[in-house]
Amino acid sequence: MKITKYEHAFLSIELERKSVLIDPGSYSPTLPEISNVVAICLTHVHDDHSYIEHIQKLLRKNPEALVFGPPEVAEKLANIPVERVYHGDHYEVQGFELDFYGYLHQEIHSSIPVIENVGVMVNQTLFYPGDSYTIPDSNVAVLACPASAPWLKISDVMDFLSAVGASKVFPTHNALLSEQGHGLYNARIKEVTEKTGGDFHYLEVGQSLTA
Repeated sequence: MKITKYEHAFLSIELERKSVLIDPGSYSPTLPEISNVVAICLTHVHDDHSYIEHIQKLLRKNPEALVFGPPEVAEKLANIPVERVYHGDHYEVQGFELDFYGYLHQEIHSSIPVIENVGVMVNQTLFYPGDSYTIPDSNVAVLACPASAPWLKISDVMDFLSAVGASKVFPTHNALLSEQGHGLYNARIKEVTEKTGGDFHYLEVGQSLTA
């Protein structure tokens, strides 16, 4: 299974020439050429995770692809069929197993309403929590770990990493970081990952990891 990181939180998972996409968002200025997309998983409604123009373009090229997301995503994408997903849901799509975990986005501030957020695990291997610290009820081989956000503190990320104990970790949700910020946050994520017996991987845009 080939996992490729694009800008910010956008991921693709390829297996036997088919792909599942996660959170094609507005921080990706252009879409890569990805064919044979069978599913698009959207963790929540924020544009940096579910950008309508990108989703429409992907569906024009892959009209049979299924779109998964929590109810608020279905409401946002009113003219696009969305399979509404909830914590504990399980789907099988052309060789991919998709398990969904979580309920809510992490709080940004008490004045900002908390929205729905559902993370996804692919083939019981890769877990991406979206904008949350959701911990799945099964072992995580590869964790796509949020690294920077208005809702995030690096101390909380370190606790999250310790709790998950993934075998491999790479940072994502990191488009807001400067070069110095990448270095600082990656060092903390690497430190905790290795303390819990895992391997840290930093992926530039377009780089991949095999699981």
